[in-house]
This record gives sequence, structure tokens and C-alpha cells, in this order.
Amino acid sequence: MDADEIDAGRARWQARYDAARKRDADFTTLSGMPVEPVYGPPEGVSYPGFERIGWPGEYPYTRGLYPTGYRGRTWTIRQFAGFGNAQQTNERYKMILGAGGGGLSVAFDMPTLMGRDSDDPQALGEVGHCGVAIDTATDMQVLFDGIDLAGVTTSMTISGPAVPVFCMYLVAAERQGADLSKLDGTLQTDIFKEYIAQKEWLFDPEPHLRLIGDLMEYCAAEIPRYKPLSVSGYHIREAGSTAAQELAYTLADGFGYVELGLSRGLDVNVFAPGLSFFFDSHLDFFEEIAKFRAARRIWARWLRDVYGATSEKALWLRFHTQTAGVSLTAQQPVNNVVRTAVEALAAVLGGTNSLHTNALDETLALPTDESAEIALRTQQVLMEETGVVNVADPLGGSWYVEALTDKIEAEAEEIFARIRQLGGDGPHQIGPMTSGILRGIEDGWFTGHIAESAFVYQQALEKGDKKIVGVNCHTGTVAKELEILRISHEVEVEQRRVLAERKSARDSAAVRAALTRMIEASRTDENMIPAMLDAVRAEATLGEICDALRAEWGTYREPARF
Repeated sequence: MDADEIDAGRARWQARYDAARKRDADFTTLSGMPVEPVYGPPEGVSYPGFERIGWPGEYPYTRGLYPTGYRGRTWTIRQFAGFGNAQQTNERYKMILGAGGGGLSVAFDMPTLMGRDSDDPQALGEVGHCGVAIDTATDMQVLFDGIDLAGVTTSMTISGPAVPVFCMYLVAAERQGADLSKLDGTLQTDIFKEYIAQKEWLFDPEPHLRLIGDLMEYCAAEIPRYKPLSVSGYHIREAGSTAAQELAYTLADGFGYVELGLSRGLDVNVFAPGLSFFFDSHLDFFEEIAKFRAARRIWARWLRDVYGATSEKALWLRFHTQTAGVSLTAQQPVNNVVRTAVEALAAVLGGTNSLHTNALDETLALPTDESAEIALRTQQVLMEETGVVNVADPLGGSWYVEALTDKIEAEAEEIFARIRQLGGDGPHQIGPMTSGILRGIEDGWFTGHIAESAFVYQQALEKGDKKIVGVNCHTGTVAKELEILRISHEVEVEQRRVLAERKSARDSAAVRAALTRMIEASRTDENMIPAMLDAVRAEATLGEICDALRAEWGTYREPARF
């Protein structure tokens, strides 16, 4: 790019920066040295390829979505939490918010993630153990008791039964008296990554896509600030993928959901801003930064050039990051504080919009109050003490970071081409990327490539080519055993008792009628969300709603592969 074009871009950035709101904060180094809000080539100097780097707040958004970077607003501290029953988790949420957390992120237990009630035989021994148990809208009320849902952004990490759980969230907000049209938050909903990596599905892909399409339509019309889809690469990376695979599979899934919205006749400029992303931040510091920068650039280009988006917000890739759970070790677990801090810093330097930091004991159990506070304070130390919020994309222009960004982008583009080839030449009713994704799921293409990447890394560990401190090097320690959080069996006993009471107290005929009406809607082109909301208002349980849909749509079983 020649010098005149670079200088013109700098002038555009300066005008937007000057017009934007900035935080009232000290933007100097620890020694008091003032720093600029962004750095770039000197005036009057050309820089080959600078159009791929650009300025913050300008296409292709490699350097971030906003001209101010974190000077305008810092990332949201959104700690993922949930355990036991709704009352116990409510207390943890109040602790997080009281200690400076900026938003909530709900972790559900395994029965809830699989659309099962706490009294289901398949839930035995699992209630409240890896997250909070939610059976009815009343549980959701208790979960957010004393927390203003209209004033707090809430993320919910659930995909298979995401839509009925979302309806419970809406009913809980209704019962608080909230204006539902003003709610803000994110629902994961991403079913593609379940078939690719995490395996928490209910039905075949097509019924899930039906529900997701209905949800996208409903939110676009009724709750415009709410993001009904968080396309997740986190679980893909945790399953063993490389950084480039995580990026490519995640963005391909996102393109599939764009095609789903377009197939419903929705305006891409209206629904695309409601798509957000969820990435893993692993331990290779610079690779992770490059991955995040490449993600914004790829998304902006594809939305503009392939899917026809014209509004700026439709081109924005907004993402949440969680530090890598798979990087945590049971050996010398205090070392996990360092790992998490490095991963969190990579996410921040990559421009994350919100962040969860894992607790040091999460490889052993759910976090204790103390370890949860350390995880929260890790973010606050980065935000308040390190100066990383002062300059937008401070590593922009680094030869190493820019080369890594280009390399990861190129690898991702090669993977996109392969996925589209999987779909064949024939048309798909949703779109070509969706066709390739569905074929890749059916053939085990994604799981096979992830397994191969995981195998290669494990071999490197066992040979000693890759190191993990406390595991295959520096194994001596004076550390003592940690006290960990244990979920009492009484949680399950009490949850089942409360559920039985609620079932006996409700109008069973109204529940049956609402479930029947929901299934009738599923057999037509009618949007299913209003009927499902009525079932939730009648206190139909999550399991009852999902069982009614299972009876109608069947269940999905992954084909055996060798």
C-alpha cells in the first residue's frame, strides 16, 4: 500500500477516534510516559500489504472492531459458573458480580445439557455436578433471583436443548417484569460443533437447524440486542484440533448459519450482527493472537464478498474467549494460574470482546470460591495493572505476528475449500457450506482430522518434543494436595424432591395442551418459539419438552467408525 493511502486511512481512523467515547482513565505507562492509542507506519512511508493490516475500526478489522480499542471500553469479564442447584449458583453469581464481574455465563449440568430432567433415570448421579441443574422456569427464576436480567448481559453455554432453556430464561425475565425486547446476552445454540466435537445433541441435524432458524427469526424480530447463536470453536480445540482447524471449522459453521438465515429469507444485515463466536485461547501465545486477528479478517471478507453484507456491524466478528481447559494439569495445579494468565493475555492482545479465565483446580473439580476469585483477579490484574488496554492491537505490524496471521488465514481458506468440496456440486436447500458441513459430519471427516491432530500432539508429548511443566519435565514439587469443591448427593435428592412438588402443584392439563400445541407447530412452517414459551409458562419441564420433540423427530446416534 502506498504512503498516501496509508495516511488517508490514518486520517479516517483519527476522525473516528476523536468522535468516539473514551473511558476516563490514565493512558500512560507505569513510569508515566504517554502512549498513542494506536501505532502504524510513519507518515509518508509506504508499507507493502498494509491493506491486510489496516487501522482499528476499519475493514478488514484485523486490528479490532473499534477505533478506540479498549480505550473506549474494556472487554467484559464474563466468568463461566454453575454448580449444584439454582440457589447455590445464584450465590456464586452474586459473588462474581460483587467482585467486579461484568456479565454472567451459565454452566449447566449434564442432564440439562442433554435435555433430561433431574428425576430422569439417566440423570442419576449427575445432577449439579458439572454445572447447575435447571428443570423448569421456576429454577431459572431462582438462578437469577435478585439479579436484574434487563441490566446484566447473560451468556448460556448450551446447544442441544438451547431453545427450550432460552424460553425458560425469557419467562424468568417476564416474571421479573423486564422488557424482553431490551434483553441482551448470548445463547450458544451451535449444534454443528456438537456433531464435530462435543457430542451433546438430541436429534438429527435437520430438526436442530429448524429450531435454530426459528430462534434466529424470533430474536431478529422481537429481541434485536440478543445474540441467538454463539458459534463455538472452544470445544473443537479442546477435542484436539490445531489452531487453524479450530478457526476454520468454527468460521465454516458460522457461514453455515449465515446460509440458514438467508434460506429463511432474513436480511443478512439484520441477522448477522446477532451471530457471535466463542474461541479457545491456548498456550502458544503468538499463534493464538494471530488466530484471533485472522478470524476477524476472514469473517469480514466472506460476509461482504460471499454473502453480500453491506452494513458494518454485519461484517464484525465479535467473540468471547475462554482460556484452555485442556492445558490445565492435575499435577502441580498452582502452575495453572500462570498458564491461564498467559492465555488470557493472548486473548486480550487478540482483541477479545469478553473473557473467561479458568480456575486452577478445574482439572480436578468445579472451582472453589477462592480459586474462582483468583481466576477473576487474573483478568483484573491484566486490565488494571499491565497497560494492555492503552493501545489498540499493540502487536500490529510485528513481522512475526503478521506472518502468523497470514499463515493461519491461508490454512483456514484451504480447509473452507475442502469443506465445500465435501458437499458436491448439487444444490443444498440451505447452502453449499452447510451441505459440506453435513456431509463432513456424516462421513466423520471433522472428527477424523481432529483425532489425527490430537494423536500427533500426544506423540510429541510422549517423545518429549513438547513440554508440560510438572507432567513430562520439572516434575519435582513441594506443593500440597488442594482442597476441592465436592457436590453433595443431597443436591440431587433435594432437586428431585422440589421437582416432584412443582409437578404436583401445576395444572397438568394445561401442560399437556401446551405440549400438544408445540408439536402441532413443529409439523408446519410456523415459528415454534411462541408455542414453546407457552409450554414453559405452564411449567412444562425441560425433559418433557425435549421428550415430546424426541417422540416427534427421533434421536441421533453417531455412526460407528473404525
